[in-house]
Amino acid sequence: MENGRWGLDNQQSKISNTKSIILKNIGCLVTANADGVQYIKDTSILIENGKIIAISEGESGNSIDCGGKMVTCGFVDSHTHPVFLDNRDEEYAMRLAGATYEKIAEKGGGIVSSVEGVRNASEDELIDKVSQRMDRFIASGTTTIEAKSGYGLDTESELKSLSVIHKVHKSHAIDLIPTFMGGHAFPPEFADDHDGFVDLICDEMLPAVKAQGIAVFNDVFCEEGYFTVAQSKRILETGKKYGLKPRLHADEFMNSGAAELAGEVGAISADHLMAVSADGINALVENDVIATLLPGTTFFLGKSTYAPARELINSGITLSLATDFNPGSCHIQSMPFIMTLACMHLGMTVEESFKAVTYYSAKALELEDKIGSIEVGKSADLIVWGISSLLDIPYYVSNHPIRYVMKNGEVVFKT
Repeated sequence: MENGRWGLDNQQSKISNTKSIILKNIGCLVTANADGVQYIKDTSILIENGKIIAISEGESGNSIDCGGKMVTCGFVDSHTHPVFLDNRDEEYAMRLAGATYEKIAEKGGGIVSSVEGVRNASEDELIDKVSQRMDRFIASGTTTIEAKSGYGLDTESELKSLSVIHKVHKSHAIDLIPTFMGGHAFPPEFADDHDGFVDLICDEMLPAVKAQGIAVFNDVFCEEGYFTVAQSKRILETGKKYGLKPRLHADEFMNSGAAELAGEVGAISADHLMAVSADGINALVENDVIATLLPGTTFFLGKSTYAPARELINSGITLSLATDFNPGSCHIQSMPFIMTLACMHLGMTVEESFKAVTYYSAKALELEDKIGSIEVGKSADLIVWGISSLLDIPYYVSNHPIRYVMKNGEVVFKT
């Protein structure tokens, strides 16, 4: 497997239906690309060997009648943390009682509370857990996700987490794009030696990750109480030497200068950005860094300050949306619900939010030439809806009538 082509070289092996299939009687085909959102009325889609061969052609052969309803491409979720053993619902109860995310972390909760479970779990146990989570992603219309390690925080457990991602990718319908995130938090054994843990990441973990050959990206949580700008820069620059492309958790709770660092290291994406500064925004603009916003995290943590989406869009920044699915700060897997939050709390239009969960999310994974829109030659990752309008996706909030989900031209979920 060559870094940067994850989910592409492996797709053909996951296609079991090599016959042609036609989606007919589509009332409205909705797709987004670099030119914007397009609506095609009363059409059909011809699929062969998992690829879109033609639009508005073909009326015979194996077919799915879409009943005059809407068809979109599958959602692309470009920021998730799915490799953990158990949920952290006790932290949810603590937040309901008034504790903040930061206070919970200070008391031993947060990211490090998931470490013991991942370290002690077998690979098979984690594969089973992650596979079940992928079933729920598919049922919500997500056909590709970025999947991070980061709950092992030692070399053996981080490699195990990446192996789990790889094996679920091979066995499950969904595509998982793997990111190494050893720089997620400081494990208990390095609680008083943060620079020592950075040494471990750079001198031992990253060479081992390179030798394993699974990860495409390298991510760091640059935030007060986690990794400093200097530590994050060292990890990301070292990762680049090993062929891993940088991405960054940036300015989630306060302005830490992480957005500026994202520009400096040439990160593909800077994520969160609730507290991004004007200088940070300028750095993203000048270095063509994608901004990935995660409104589900703000919502799930009960916070009221969302990322400044309108300012980012008006600055000319490419903006994607993702769930940030994880066991602690955002246990949300529904991209349609993320669209709802974007429209209600980020000031985004329906079209902007749709483009941000499809084409721009694919771009945040450097896969926009293969997925993220309905175009001839692209993978047939599609949703057949029981609704007729794009507006109905955020309007339905949490009860989204999805009839079929297709991955590489094969129906992988239906109701």
